[in-house]
Amino acid sequence: MSAQEVNAIRVRAVSVQAPQDWHAELLALGHRPPPPPSQEPVSGFGMAWELSPVPAAVAVRLKEAIETCGGSVWLSAELENGGSGPGRLLALAFPGQVEAILEALAVHHDPHTLSCVNAWRMALEHLRHPPRPLEIGPLTCAWGTRTYIMGILNVTPDSFSGDGLLREEEWLEVLVERARQFVASGADILDIGGESTRPGAAPVPLDEELRRVVPAVRAVAQAVKVPISVDTYKAEVARQAIEAGAHLVNDVWGLRMDPEMAHVVADYSVPVVIMHNRSRPKDAVQEQRLGGRYVGVQYTHLMRDVLDELAASVELALRHGVPEEHIIVDPGIGFGKTVEQNLELLRRLEELHVLGRPILVGPSRKSFIGYTLDLPPGERLEGTAAAVALSVAKGADIVRVHDVLQMSRVARFVDAVVRPAPRLHRRGDMQ
Repeated sequence: MSAQEVNAIRVRAVSVQAPQDWHAELLALGHRPPPPPSQEPVSGFGMAWELSPVPAAVAVRLKEAIETCGGSVWLSAELENGGSGPGRLLALAFPGQVEAILEALAVHHDPHTLSCVNAWRMALEHLRHPPRPLEIGPLTCAWGTRTYIMGILNVTPDSFSGDGLLREEEWLEVLVERARQFVASGADILDIGGESTRPGAAPVPLDEELRRVVPAVRAVAQAVKVPISVDTYKAEVARQAIEAGAHLVNDVWGLRMDPEMAHVVADYSVPVVIMHNRSRPKDAVQEQRLGGRYVGVQYTHLMRDVLDELAASVELALRHGVPEEHIIVDPGIGFGKTVEQNLELLRRLEELHVLGRPILVGPSRKSFIGYTLDLPPGERLEGTAAAVALSVAKGADIVRVHDVLQMSRVARFVDAVVRPAPRLHRRGDMQ
């Protein structure tokens, strides 16, 4: 069953790294005080689940099945004490118990219960098995076997990290040389962008972005034999870049900024990176030494909101004819999130696996690293390495980086530790 066939019920596999993570989930559900230690999940992933929105009648059946199979259940206020719902449900259940729960629920034939069963079963399958391999131009990506390195080529004068190539007089020659260096250093994909997306950056007019990006893609495509990604949210830039030799579209607005973007991706049958983004200029503040960051950004629940909004972008792509296997998701670290929210997103990255799509993470040199370590962009190599290592350990499939040589070494080492064991097993959570 595809993601397109599952209705509005969402299943989230909750990442629990410490007791306070579980307490926060329960408090968000409206439960006080936290449960006794015997009802707290062990640290890990793959045994704490959230389902929402759950109709009241389905919640009764779920609660009975979960408790009968040895799990524990908490309901939101909308479902407690005979509430009419719909609401949210939190459950503690190991994957083996989930299988038994789903078997018990499968005897019910009403569409709401079966929809819940299908959504939970799909989420469990997504955690157990990586997505099918994907061809991106000349590269076949076998997800779950290793991490792929995406090297950043900024064709801008104002990149936050200071690597914008339009500062150079002979910028096309410099671009091609850097592309060759990246490939020699371990880049699997090259990402070319013509507009800075740092907090507070001014938009670039279409004509100017085309002037930067199209010749850059054409020159790099002639010089190297790895896939080229175009970093743009403008459909016309994507279209002309694909015709110039790009194999992948990296849309920082998740197909939501330009209504024609989904059509272009579908018509040219190229893969697309769909990113989560709540960036707003009013939330961006600047500091001369550390650069821009976002403050005061409000989420109802960070992980639930990110997952729901990414799922909506995935469904938008599917409605426009983009094949599911062509979709890659990006949680949008650094885009419309505070320093603390970025850290939480990185810590709970594995929750994105319920979407069943490959995950791209782009932490390189970003301000959440700088503000955490009190370091300017040029001194964030070690912080980036730590963020890349954590991303790979939590299942990132692609990391987007400036320092290709160093980060490819980091990724290769972490891969040697965590792959190719199945997802639930490699986190040490399956019992």
